[in-house]
Amino acid sequence: MAKITKDITFGELLSEHPDAAPILGNYGLHCIGCRLSISETIEQGMKAHGMDDSAIAKLIDELNQKVGKN
Repeated sequence: MAKITKDITFGELLSEHPDAAPILGNYGLHCIGCRLSISETIEQGMKAHGMDDSAIAKLIDELNQKVGKN
């Protein structure tokens, strides 16, 4: 998988990197059971949870560090 971006869906992310789930959970994004995770992007989900662009960037950085794509 290429570097993780805000445009990847939660479903794609968790399919490729199930170990990313705890990081999402730290942000209050418990996406594993959510029916929207298949088609909702990280950006869409975070904004729906009231998070701003800086929080999105921080999460993306953490995810890429976790999967070694930083």
